[in-house]
Amino acid sequence: MSDMTRPAHVPDPPIHLVVMGVSGSGKSTVARSIQDRLGWEFAEGDDFHPRANLDKMAEGRPLVDEDRWPWLLRLADWTAEHDARGESTILSCSALRRSYRNILRGGGKRTFFVHLTGDKNLLMSRMQGRKHFMPPSLLESQLDTLEALQPDEEGMVQDAANPPERIARAVTAQLDLP
Repeated sequence: MSDMTRPAHVPDPPIHLVVMGVSGSGKSTVARSIQDRLGWEFAEGDDFHPRANLDKMAEGRPLVDEDRWPWLLRLADWTAEHDARGESTILSCSALRRSYRNILRGGGKRTFFVHLTGDKNLLMSRMQGRKHFMPPSLLESQLDTLEALQPDEEGMVQDAANPPERIARAVTAQLDLP
């Protein structure tokens, strides 16, 4: 497709959004709201976990790096496949540490992180009010693992208490997208 026929919402080079944060921050909900605005393909990062990871978390045991590396590489591969086709993507993924984000950045030339942060009580309330493999007892371990975005990491921080549509508007405005 030439630049003259490329729709305005299809950036060139593609952008790969990673909606990140601890459990209960609203990653999937916000990612879907962004998808509604842009029409880009969305992947739920949890769907890429091997069964052993899901079982471990469901048992209340936090993942260690050795559990996460293959999962993160699968996510980066998914992104790379779309990047090679010139397609922008949206991914929900905790991406708690910079080293994890470095792997995700390897999937595409331009990866932009949307870090959802929130009050611990809000996060716990959300976790307790849903059916999910991640038990509320693991929130503390995620908060302990979390490393904030650094100034040299392309991205933005958004308050998880804001409505998903407001966050989606802020993201698309930041990236000068419709």
